[in-house]
Formats: sequence, C-alpha cells, structure tokens
Amino acid sequence: MTMTGPDEDPGLFGVRPYAMTSGRTQPSTPLDLMSMVRATGRGMVTPRQLGVEHAKALELCEKPTSVAEIAGVLRRPVTVTKVVLSDLIELGVVIAKFTPSEYSNDPTILEAVIDGLRRFV
Repeated sequence: MTMTGPDEDPGLFGVRPYAMTSGRTQPSTPLDLMSMVRATGRGMVTPRQLGVEHAKALELCEKPTSVAEIAGVLRRPVTVTKVVLSDLIELGVVIAKFTPSEYSNDPTILEAVIDGLRRFV
C-alpha cells in the first residue's frame, strides 16, 4: 500500500486536485470565501466540458451558496474550488455575487463560515 501526502490526497472523487484544474492555481475570477455563487439557468455546457467536480459544483449552485460551503461539500482546497467555479463562471452557467470586504473582518461572519465548514468535515 502506498501512502500519499496531504497534497496528493485523491479525495472524494479519486481525482488529484491539480488534475481538476489542469495545473492552474489561480482562478480567472476573483472570489473569496464569502462570495455567493448560483447557477444562472443559462449557458450551454456539454458533459465533455464538465468534469465530475465541475458538475457537482454546478449542482451545489442551484441555490445561492458560498465558496466556503462548496469547498467543504466537495472536500477540496479553497483554491481548487475557486478555479472550478471560475471555469463555470466563464461558461456562463454560474454567477457570483461578491461580498463587501467589510464583512470579511466581521468575527461573527467568520465564525459562521468556520462552523459551516466544520459540519462537512
């Protein structure tokens, strides 16, 4: 049995994080943990355009959902989740509402995000 390091963990879908993003580490759309994303109901995508993680993220966006929550459900690093969501935004199937930066420093909001992430661990 071969042991893998934390960066090599294939995770929930058995796919390494770098494979999901084609090696990309920066999202094309600026997103933060509190950004709310939702499916637009528009845009055309084919199964060939979406990987398993993209399809699952799109499914999670049926209702407004935070980037942090999507990362928690997918059990993926936030950076990987942001890249996946950026791909969906570029395809026109997801939109993002950016939260004001003043909320990013509110301890109550940050605690709520942390509590939400803990529910998925």
